[in-house]
Amino acid sequence: MKRYCFQWLVLLSFLILPALAYGEETVTKQEKSAPVTESPVEQKAVAEDERPSAASESLEGPAAETEPSAGEEEYEEIAEEKGIADPLEPWNRIMFTFNDKLYFWVLKPVAQGYSAIVPEWGRVRVKNVFHNITMPVRFVNNLLQLKIDEAGTEVIRFVLNSTAGVLGMFDVAKNIDLRAHDEDLGQTLGMYGFGDGFYLVWPVLGPSSLRDTAGTAGDFFLDPVNYITPAESGIAVRSLDVTNKTSLRIGDYEDLKESALDPYISLRNAYFQYRENKIKE
Repeated sequence: MKRYCFQWLVLLSFLILPALAYGEETVTKQEKSAPVTESPVEQKAVAEDERPSAASESLEGPAAETEPSAGEEEYEEIAEEKGIADPLEPWNRIMFTFNDKLYFWVLKPVAQGYSAIVPEWGRVRVKNVFHNITMPVRFVNNLLQLKIDEAGTEVIRFVLNSTAGVLGMFDVAKNIDLRAHDEDLGQTLGMYGFGDGFYLVWPVLGPSSLRDTAGTAGDFFLDPVNYITPAESGIAVRSLDVTNKTSLRIGDYEDLKESALDPYISLRNAYFQYRENKIKE
């Protein structure tokens, strides 16, 4: 009975929270677009200020109506070509707002409390354990990309870190210059010429693309964490992984939001560039 109640609570959260996020975003847009009424005196003063003088009209002339240069138009076309298509932007923005609220209302407070209990040294050890467990994902995708040496390195790293590294808590393989080669199915598909498709933002999971969504679904079956039973235990382990990763990255998302005119666009571009660089490696 408890298991079914838990599943219903998760389902309701996915239905209700996006609706709340959409409602808040709609209210914000309405507030921004609401006209500001002015008194007749203020309107007259503004009209007088905006009336151009004869001298300014003579100086401006046709030059004031210059169109963008060919170089500027070419730059804009190149920027659009190098970006990722976003035909589902209304949906993606709703999910972006949902994930934003989820981060500030849930993930960040939980991660801060977790950080107060577990020191950074311990959190890095936890991160290493989860990275060591997901070796099958990297091994298979290195093989699929015909990176035989890198696939062999992943096997050696797993054996060394699981034994001498105490179940992966310590990355001893790195000390002998055996470094990880992070590959996933999305990168593998990209290497074989599959395009991004279009941009997608999933609740909880965050930014993705059509290609990377298919890759994530494939990698799901290679991740040992997804085979933990019962389901509640698997969710608890996955929650620990997410909380631990968040605790080590607090501040990164805040910096992006503060420095961006439109955080949604900035995150989309950052994700696209990051994935393109990973495929080229």
